[in-house]
Amino acid sequence: MYEEEGDLFFEDLSGKVIQDDVFMRLLSFNNVLITGHQAFFTTNALNGIAHITLQNITDFEQGKSLVNAVPFEKSPPMTV
Repeated sequence: MYEEEGDLFFEDLSGKVIQDDVFMRLLSFNNVLITGHQAFFTTNALNGIAHITLQNITDFEQGKSLVNAVPFEKSPPMTV
């Protein structure tokens, strides 16, 4: 868990320079996966998760652009 995540998720920051050295260091490792924190399963949070999930499924089924897709770039095999 990264406790300084508050301003790093739930909005598109792809056009901004992130001023968090620890976060950027974590992001530089190819064996680290960073996701938003889902700590509290409130009614609002669960409704939001369900709504977005169903919208993603519908968009995929209808061939629409997937606004929540995570870009995937295949990494070269790791060597030991």
